[in-house]
Amino acid sequence: MTKLPLWERPVNYGAVGATQAPDLLQYPPAGFRPLERRVRIGHGDARWTYAWTQLFTWGMQRLSGMKVDVSETPGEVTALTYTPVGFNTEGIPVQPSTVDSSGDALFGPDGTPFLRPGDTANLVIPFGPFSVGAPVRVVYVIDEPNRKGFAYGTLPGHPESGEEAWLLERSDDGSVWLTIRAFSRPSTSLWWMVYPMLRLSQDIYTRRYERALAGTVE
Repeated sequence: MTKLPLWERPVNYGAVGATQAPDLLQYPPAGFRPLERRVRIGHGDARWTYAWTQLFTWGMQRLSGMKVDVSETPGEVTALTYTPVGFNTEGIPVQPSTVDSSGDALFGPDGTPFLRPGDTANLVIPFGPFSVGAPVRVVYVIDEPNRKGFAYGTLPGHPESGEEAWLLERSDDGSVWLTIRAFSRPSTSLWWMVYPMLRLSQDIYTRRYERALAGTVE
């Protein structure tokens, strides 16, 4: 049986978008383990710009040691996805800063296009001398003047089932904060057998993400 192209595969969990729920830690989707961490990663305009451009170009994953293979997704697929509308303090809708007036994605400093809802990628995660493929799909993007982030959901073939989100916020004093929220569980009986290893790996990469966005501003 021919495998579906990565962009055609559905996510392997049901609660799509649940990382946005304010009560995720108290009421996670049934059977899933929730996670939330919030850390200050720096201060000022340079840190803010560096952090969100890295976030929106998969730079955080690459700086954490992963290889990111982004799949070509047909335009008609991404055109049907939904990007939440941001509002300013007066309640006026804000034009996203990562797309132009026609809706096309803009690019990071190195020419990498900013990710969009519907984008699909295979993350290649090293485990000692081995590596594991972890296919994911961007399920939502937050693009506001002082709040930027995205979440991806896991696809069949990922060691885990669930969703992970990263939200950057710039406070009034110029501080830049990163919040990581997730819910997950092993995706197959084989991965349940090594569940402690999966949890350790998740903890390690959570801290690598924080260090990646708090690193030297280029």
